[in-house]
Amino acid sequence: MSSLYPRTKELSRSRKSQSDSPPSSPSPTAKNFGHDRTSRLDSSSTGDSVTDRLLSRTSSYTRRENRLASLGKAEEEGSAKDFKKMYEDALTENVKLKSKLEESKDELGKIRSQLDKVTQKQNKISEKSTVLETEKKEKRALERKVSQMEEELKVSVKSLRSTGLHSGKPLKEAKLG
Repeated sequence: MSSLYPRTKELSRSRKSQSDSPPSSPSPTAKNFGHDRTSRLDSSSTGDSVTDRLLSRTSSYTRRENRLASLGKAEEEGSAKDFKKMYEDALTENVKLKSKLEESKDELGKIRSQLDKVTQKQNKISEKSTVLETEKKEKRALERKVSQMEEELKVSVKSLRSTGLHSGKPLKEAKLG
């Protein structure tokens, strides 16, 4: 175990020394990779620097994101406006329908009152006609009674005359009782 201990000490010392030392140059493969990237960037540009191209890409991405966000907001606002417009349209239609309903109720009330007046007039007329009919019936009945009484009087006068003539008294002297 003691043999292992110094080894770990050395490793930790060596690691400290590597971390304390300035960064070393990149490996040859890393250099080639970086070189390839810069050469590609250089070949695609017309004299712009790498940072300018990166900024232009970033700004184009930002513009695209802003455009998409504004489209999304416009769609949301448009749909919200559509719902708001539909709601307002429904409200105005409801108000119109309510006013029509009130007008119809008023008209119905007027028609009902007119109907009541007409039925009352008809009832009065029918009552009057029934009263007139009963009066006519009573009048006919009274006329019949009068005619019957007249007939009875004629008969009684005849009988009195005949009795008065037999008794020798004239009719004028006979008293009706």
